Amino acid sequence: MKKKTLAFTGAWNDAFGLPEAVGVWFIWGHSGNGKTSFVMQLCKELCKFGTVAYDSLEEGYSLTMINTLKRYNMMEVNKKFVLIQENINDLEVRMNKRKSPDFYVIDSMQYTQMNYARYIKLKEAHKDKLMIIISHARGSNPEGRSANGVMYDAALKIWIEGYKAVSKGRFIGKIGSYTIWDEGAKRYWGQTDNI
Repeated sequence: MKKKTLAFTGAWNDAFGLPEAVGVWFIWGHSGNGKTSFVMQLCKELCKFGTVAYDSLEEGYSLTMINTLKRYNMMEVNKKFVLIQENINDLEVRMNKRKSPDFYVIDSMQYTQMNYARYIKLKEAHKDKLMIIISHARGSNPEGRSANGVMYDAALKIWIEGYKAVSKGRFIGKIGSYTIWDEGAKRYWGQTDNI
């Protein structure tokens, strides 16, 4: 069977290779380590391959979210990127529509209030989509039992620490990490490129 992959190039390919364009990706990390910045950069990259719906359950249409969109100049992809704030049931209605977006970012797992069984139902019903689920962290693990289950199930697991996004899933490029912000990463990790 031929699988549809994302033809990542450059730093994206170095970090994640050629990941499948459907399924589930899971991103987690502590606050202040570059999670939102990474996800915005990822959304912009995904807009090259299809339409992205960002379900901002946590921040909604707040000033911080608007400033983030401006900082990453998301207006450049405004025909391919939509910011929404919908509960999981409403999001699923959107996913069922003809010509619905290809990629869905759910921010965050904790705000969905989904249990693991509900997540599996959502995933199984939308095998033709890519869902990217963001989670808070507790220590080095996702916060909460459901989030842990989703992490183990996801094809691509991305841990955010010190302005680096590290691939811990089934898709790893030749470097295996993506630098979100050079200066912040150098300050956190020192001058080395290795984690």
